[in-house]
Amino acid sequence: MILCFDIGGTAIKIAEAWSLEDIRPRGRVPTPGQDFAGFTAVLQAAIDAAPERPECLAFSIAGVIDPETGQATVANIPCLTGRRLQAELEARLSLPVVLGNDADCFALAEAAIGAGRGHAVVFGIILGTGVGGGIVVRGDLINGSGGFAGEWGHGPVAQRIIGNTVLPAFPCGCGLTGCLDAVCSARGMEKLHLTLSGETSTAEEIIAAWQARAPAASRSIGVWLELLSGPLAMVQNMLGAGVMAVGGGLSNSRPLLAALDEAVRARVLQKLHRPLIVPAECPIEPGLVGAAVLGLNRLRQP
Repeated sequence: MILCFDIGGTAIKIAEAWSLEDIRPRGRVPTPGQDFAGFTAVLQAAIDAAPERPECLAFSIAGVIDPETGQATVANIPCLTGRRLQAELEARLSLPVVLGNDADCFALAEAAIGAGRGHAVVFGIILGTGVGGGIVVRGDLINGSGGFAGEWGHGPVAQRIIGNTVLPAFPCGCGLTGCLDAVCSARGMEKLHLTLSGETSTAEEIIAAWQARAPAASRSIGVWLELLSGPLAMVQNMLGAGVMAVGGGLSNSRPLLAALDEAVRARVLQKLHRPLIVPAECPIEPGLVGAAVLGLNRLRQP
């Protein structure tokens, strides 16, 4: 049995994974974000409450593990940042530990039991509060030791001239300027719409107005699609993904994903006559499912 944890800034979700077909959620507890001793005590309590001693502890974390140093950067859980998290957790809990970030675990879940089933290469895309992703190749993360693979939302690649429209260089929270995360996330869509139309609207309102064919929203979504589709087409030309499964708040609009799929397929080298960009399908918590896949893959390794 693998004990799985989905670590968020507010709550820790827990599950027992007996197999990929038998993942049993065990509730959630508040995250002790400022106290590492308190954080590990919550994990130990979950271990003690398990019906048998786990073979492995598997974690989905909203942060990044540097593959060269092993150090974690977890913005919303300060007590984890700067720690060599795998080594410290193994030392304190006396069990093997495997870690993955939340976007990677989402991609693993989609590849295993979601929209990516049956595909050798799956790109899991997050379009919501941020723009991110994870890459799964033949059932395993391409960056199994941690790292930044799949983070297509960061890097100064966002177009600034689209037709007759000149966009400002939007600053990103990562410290760069011109990232897709800054202009194509949900908050980025709102900034884009404000810049283009002068209207202050939520992403949900912009999408609803676009579906109603409102001129201002139609222009904003048209620019948003142009900004995303070129970089995504390049990613597809590099990866050759069988499918790109999309999660996050913006994925709730099926018409928006269909429009993005059409725009991307028009720009890729391979001429696909089926959808490439599709809604995520994982029926239960993707963080816990992805953590379970990480743990199961770890146990299969020699």
